[in-house]
Amino acid sequence: MLHKLLGVPPVLALLLATTGLQGQKAVSANVTADLPAGPMQAKATTTCLECHEARIILQQRLSKGAWTKEVDKMAKWGAVVDPADRDALIDYLSTNFSPDQPQYEPQRTSEKSGKSK
Repeated sequence: MLHKLLGVPPVLALLLATTGLQGQKAVSANVTADLPAGPMQAKATTTCLECHEARIILQQRLSKGAWTKEVDKMAKWGAVVDPADRDALIDYLSTNFSPDQPQYEPQRTSEKSGKSK
């Protein structure tokens, strides 16, 4: 029935329906990850996490120039970046997520059941 309403093949309708539900669960689990403390932590949280998970930022290792391009690109795509905060936001990101920072280590939730060490 869903494929008839959407006008797409049944397999695609099923994929759209199931990934939409799974995507909602994944976002709610990862959006709450904290960004590093600092004067722009709250602004970065509201600006960046409005559209994507914190781990997208946490795994980045960009130069200040690359962060500048990234912030400007995101603003063009609709991120709300107050012009008065732009430079401070770029400084915050380039300080905490620069190429000289340690590599991002994702948090492991648990080992798969049945595996032995």
